[in-house]
Amino acid sequence: MKLDEISQPIEAELARFREEFKATMTSEVGLLDKVAAYILKQKGKQARPMLVLLSASVAGGINDSTYRAAALVELLHTATLIHDDVVDTADMRRGLPAINALWKNKVAVLMGDYLLSRGLLLALKHKDYRFLEIVSDAVKRMSEGELLQIEKTRTLDIDENTYFKIISDKTASLIATSCEIGAASASDDGEIRERLRQCGEAIGIAFQIQDDILDYLGKTSKTGKPVGGDIKEKKITLPLIYALTKADPKKRKAIIALLKSDEKRALFSQDIIAFATENGGIEYAERTAKKFAQKALDALAPFPDSPSKRAMERFINFAVSRQN
Repeated sequence: MKLDEISQPIEAELARFREEFKATMTSEVGLLDKVAAYILKQKGKQARPMLVLLSASVAGGINDSTYRAAALVELLHTATLIHDDVVDTADMRRGLPAINALWKNKVAVLMGDYLLSRGLLLALKHKDYRFLEIVSDAVKRMSEGELLQIEKTRTLDIDENTYFKIISDKTASLIATSCEIGAASASDDGEIRERLRQCGEAIGIAFQIQDDILDYLGKTSKTGKPVGGDIKEKKITLPLIYALTKADPKKRKAIIALLKSDEKRALFSQDIIAFATENGGIEYAERTAKKFAQKALDALAPFPDSPSKRAMERFINFAVSRQN
């Protein structure tokens, strides 16, 4: 199932969101408008705004503040992607040249800053102070997760608990924010908001584990990313973490030696992928992703049946079955 099929219950609402999101990107500065138009052309999955709208619908109903919440989340997400490409010196994003590749790092960093400020000002203008609290926590967690991953990439002493801390902060925090902010736009009930936050956190972890699996098994034609990219960047994810715990000491030492060598790591990435697969890393990661998907479904279960709730259930299943 594709995202555009999952989003059918909120198709009209997503169309309105896109128009309002486009309006937040405008400026009187020519270069800024040019870069913004390029970003809008890239589009992307827009999974997070979709979750904002679906969560609001499940929690009580979509209203004007829900669209602002969705725009705030997407502005933050877009800003982080632009900054990530600068940090990672990435040349491509969604099959197109990255902002930093076309306009250099300075413009990319300033563009990311601009988008983040537009989101914050949008919330302040309408006195959506509860949104600022939710989003500020996500920004803090995302920064902590990124820095922890950088630290562990240098030392290669990452274990399963550290891995979950990283992906929870780096990826799940913003998906949890999407669900919580959608709920907050529709309801003042703290229990509803917390339940949907928990749902989003579990979705985010499952989503990232599937992303890490696809780095081992995915096809570049579908994912848009080279297979083994994480390995080449010395990022140790769940399939390899588990495989290293199951391998004999000699083989484990040899794999770690490959990971530490920049030249050999890139050259033997397929051997590392084979090692993770043969030692049960892929199967373990798939089981773990499904476990978190079930946690998300359990958090959603108490809400009344509706087209939006069923769409969220389909999104959860999509998170662990997608191929891109």
